[in-house]
Amino acid sequence: MITLVTGTTGQVGRRFVPRLLAQARSDERVRVLVRDAARGEPFAGLGAEVVVGDLRDEEALGKAVVGADAVVNVAAAFRGVPDDEAWAVNRDAAVALGKAAVSAGVRRFVQVSTGVVYGTGRGRPLTEDDESRPGGEMWGAYPESKAAAERELLALAGGMEVRIGRLPFVYGEGDPHLANSLHWAAHWAPAQRLQMAHHADVAQGLMRLLYAPAVSGPLYNIADDAPVTAVELHQLNGVEVPAGMGGRTDRDPWFGIMSNQKIRRDLGFRPIYPSVWSARDAGAL
Repeated sequence: MITLVTGTTGQVGRRFVPRLLAQARSDERVRVLVRDAARGEPFAGLGAEVVVGDLRDEEALGKAVVGADAVVNVAAAFRGVPDDEAWAVNRDAAVALGKAAVSAGVRRFVQVSTGVVYGTGRGRPLTEDDESRPGGEMWGAYPESKAAAERELLALAGGMEVRIGRLPFVYGEGDPHLANSLHWAAHWAPAQRLQMAHHADVAQGLMRLLYAPAVSGPLYNIADDAPVTAVELHQLNGVEVPAGMGGRTDRDPWFGIMSNQKIRRDLGFRPIYPSVWSARDAGAL
């Protein structure tokens, strides 16, 4: 089995690939697509096959998928990129990769997506049966392009199975995201919550989607058990809560809060770090 992984130099990919390589059997190979050969050297040192090329180059995609049995598309463009780049990477390149994979006879395609495709809250944890409800302060090119990629990948013909893992706010193992969370949390209501998942659990969830022989529908939320509040995010970062936070209210208290019951039930997912506090106690931040 050959598994192609894209987006390997980002925060998620660079932590996912070593875990994938560590559990690969003797008859399994991992191939990574990188834009710069030098950035592929650490993966080559771990045993990965490196293909140099840009995700937006269809010729490079064709070379990357030759002989592959599965693809895990981790690549994404968000936070601070122009809207046209978000659309080019998150939708156009993802769909082009999917089409190249179909042409190459790839059997399974795991698309890494995001929980913000749900849009506004539902008054309860979001489930995979919920359709997108655009709106809210975080709606924009990133969730729109990710939602469009999901739709177009699922519509591909050719017999390839598409599975989609929707991620919340990802943190851990030195990832600066936890500190970056204060850019938003400093302006939140004190009890406003953030759904999270540690990199170890993101990798666990993606590998379950990659290897499970059967799934109940293509969509799965990958999330921990306990969202954290704005106050807790300040505590975790060792920062005082801003003055005046106590008087704010949360307009959408269920925004981004995802249920992980489906992946627990279907695929046996159990968070290694059920909350960010357990990761803190284990020294895994």
